[in-house]
Amino acid sequence: MVFASPRKCRLAIPAVQPLPGKFGSQPAAYRDFPNRAVLQGVPSIVKAFPNVPADSFRHPPGKIATFGTMKDLFRIPAVTLWRIWFYILVALPILVFFPFLLLLTISQRTYPQFFWMARNLWAPVILYGMGFVPVIRYDQRLEKGKSYMLVANHTSMLDIMFMLRVSRNPFVFVGKKELAKIPLFGFFYKRVCILVDREDSRSRSGVYRRAQNRLKSGLSICIFPEGGVPEETVELDSFKDGAFKMAIAHRIPVVPIVFFDSKKRFSFLFFSGSPGVLRARVHPFVETADLMAADKARLRETVRETILKSLRSGPIK
Repeated sequence: MVFASPRKCRLAIPAVQPLPGKFGSQPAAYRDFPNRAVLQGVPSIVKAFPNVPADSFRHPPGKIATFGTMKDLFRIPAVTLWRIWFYILVALPILVFFPFLLLLTISQRTYPQFFWMARNLWAPVILYGMGFVPVIRYDQRLEKGKSYMLVANHTSMLDIMFMLRVSRNPFVFVGKKELAKIPLFGFFYKRVCILVDREDSRSRSGVYRRAQNRLKSGLSICIFPEGGVPEETVELDSFKDGAFKMAIAHRIPVVPIVFFDSKKRFSFLFFSGSPGVLRARVHPFVETADLMAADKARLRETVRETILKSLRSGPIK
């Protein structure tokens, strides 16, 4: 890396033949970078992301890649501190209310009180502390005391906090067991959420039993049906069957929810994001009372199409 002028940061990229990649041809010079870094300029200086389409590069191979002005370079420490601040905000309320949270996780009967604390004391601290303003449009309201299957697109760590703000009805997340390894957060995550190992069929079958117990106690279930966070170039990944199979089995409505701004505001790419409005839309519910197990695929695709169309058309003003 050399500084060609006081205002420009440049990196010479040698001319090379493209190599095939998952999303198309990629110059070998990019793929051989440490951590497979991709140079994209503003808003991100470097994105450590392995499989980026070749047409996302803003310069041809063999030319000079500009990082932008010196102002852009100051963005790196600013975004780094902002990201660190996020983890501080995640941990701080947990530390402050640790004794109360621990007591409320001893029994499933006290879960609604735990949910209240997570929704009203933990999630707002993170969202507003990071400079995000939640704006939620409801096409249909959730009824108090009724169970639902909440499903939404998943692109950011913010989706957990944002979902807590969407629903006043207590619900339980069904999520990956890997999140239980996160210090402090993982301690409570594994105590109150339904963990699933997607590589283990016995774990997946166990999810249905644990979810059934929660539904019998009047709680709702929340699942991100993409089965994880899709790659940055994917608008909406294909849906897994679990949420829809469970909704039909227990005759509970499916609630399609769209998060419009999570990826833009706080994606998994480190040098990206900014404070601002976080918009969500709760679509009309899809009833399952008259559906059979054979209707699982049709229900899944109906809900996915609703979310995809909403993402492409954008939030209604």
